[in-house]
Parts: sequence; structure tokens; C-alpha cells
Amino acid sequence: MLAVAEGASYTEAARAAGRRSGDAAGRLVARFNLEGIEALAPRHGGGQSARYTSAERERILAEARRPPVPEPDGTATWSLVTLQRALRRAPDGLPQVSTYTIWCVLHDAGWRWQRSRTWCPTGTAVRTRRQGRVTVHDPDAEAKRG
Repeated sequence: MLAVAEGASYTEAARAAGRRSGDAAGRLVARFNLEGIEALAPRHGGGQSARYTSAERERILAEARRPPVPEPDGTATWSLVTLQRALRRAPDGLPQVSTYTIWCVLHDAGWRWQRSRTWCPTGTAVRTRRQGRVTVHDPDAEAKRG
């Protein structure tokens, strides 16, 4: 945008931004003229649109945070399939949710599958100490997650 404002052609502006074609720069300038600064906000980059809202994603995370009860949930630790079953059965659940969607939501939130066969937020570990079980947090977890 700045290169075009300074008088550069669309092709020169695109190359200065590391692009090959000036067409995208031209479309961005046209959109900026119509919408203003909002044109610079990131948009959907293609592929299927997001199916679940942030409230539904939070519902998935809330279910994953809840410790499973062995009788109704049929498990002592969550897996993708047991989380899917619990979400589909719940009255306020998500009847069509897939294990891939659950996996994506957990990964976006920074959760990873652990060696202990449980999902755990990255940078958090439960350690056994003399005084009992302690949850330890890594202050550099966000930087390591990259």
C-alpha cells in the first residue's frame, strides 16, 4: 500500500512485498479504496470456511478440561473418540463434531497428546512431590510452542 501511495506501479509494489504478480496489489488497493483500513485485516485464505463458532470451540475445550467420569464417559482419560462421544451425547453438545475438528481445536489451544495417553496444555505438567501431586507451568511454553 505504501509503495503504491509513493508512486510505484502495482508490479513494483508487489515485488517489494515479496510477491510475483501486481494483480494482488491492485486488488488490495481497490479494496482499500472501498473499505478503508479494514481492507488490511486478514481474511479467510481459502478452503472450507470455519464450521464452528468460538463459543462451540470453547465448548469443546470445556469438555476436554473436565475430568472424565468412568461410568458415564466410559473412560478414565480422554481420547479424541471418547471426547467426540461425550460431545455428541451431551444435551448442549455438538452432534456432528468430528475427531479431526476436536484435534484442531485442541492444537489451536496449545494442547498436545502426551506420553501418558492424555491431552494436556503445552507447558503444563503434573509432578509427584512429597507433599502430593503438583501442577507445574513452564513460563516459556508460548515461545516454545511456536
